[in-house]
Amino acid sequence: MNQSSKSTYKIAITGAGGMLGKELSLLSTSGLTMIPLTRQELDITDAEQCMSVFQQLQPDTVIHCAAYTAVDQAETDEAEAYRINAEGTRYVAEAAQQAGAKLIYISTDYVFDGSASTPYPAHAPTNPKTIYGKSKLAGERAVQATLPQHFIVRTSWVFGKHGNNFVSTMLKLASERDVLKVVNDQIGSPTYTYDLARLLVELARSEAYGIYHATNEGNCSWYEFAKAIFELCPDAPVVELLPCKTEEFPRPAPRPAYSVLNGDDLAEQGFQSLRPWREALKHYFTE
Repeated sequence: MNQSSKSTYKIAITGAGGMLGKELSLLSTSGLTMIPLTRQELDITDAEQCMSVFQQLQPDTVIHCAAYTAVDQAETDEAEAYRINAEGTRYVAEAAQQAGAKLIYISTDYVFDGSASTPYPAHAPTNPKTIYGKSKLAGERAVQATLPQHFIVRTSWVFGKHGNNFVSTMLKLASERDVLKVVNDQIGSPTYTYDLARLLVELARSEAYGIYHATNEGNCSWYEFAKAIFELCPDAPVVELLPCKTEEFPRPAPRPAYSVLNGDDLAEQGFQSLRPWREALKHYFTE
């Protein structure tokens, strides 16, 4: 690896304008240089640009956060979802390989069909039901086929300070309405970008390559998540919260009924689990 001769370890971040990308960009750790690449600095669907940017930067690790994430829109915008999540990821992987860099690819619980009743281990069979999930899985495969020094990190229900997410949406809706209905029959694990970003940097500096599941500990329904938001937010608007079924909110893309991810592989490799999601949510409100 090309890091041994350098005093500082360089991490390039694609999609640096997004919620996780921005969190990573703002991390300050000694001996670490973060190189944020927003869409303006790097169009991941341009193979030549990927090559020239990484050749110029010579990063030690690339954390690939850039993605097409509009889950419902992807159902009618299949070509674009694949162009970004599959093709773009392949270009990023090829450019990382050429530059001698490791690659961390951020993936999703949507690669599973949601029919399980116990947490999905990292090597559980995938079976995506949405275009978004299929395109992200195609990205995983592109990474696996391109360079051996890769990490695939699947996560779910991401929230953080630097972008729209379930927490900000709930608080906004509560300021506009007296009653909110939230689905109670989809179960998953919330993930705080602040915690995930720190884990990704640890992974980046290791050589424990492979597929990992990284979420905050514990699981809940969206309704239970919403309840916790209004309990823990110090200045939350007063709102009546009602549980409802998924079929009351039909969406173009089917949501996984159960997408809890089993993170045992991280612990086995000596990485610390992310704290319980309620603790993370409390931190989000107090920071």
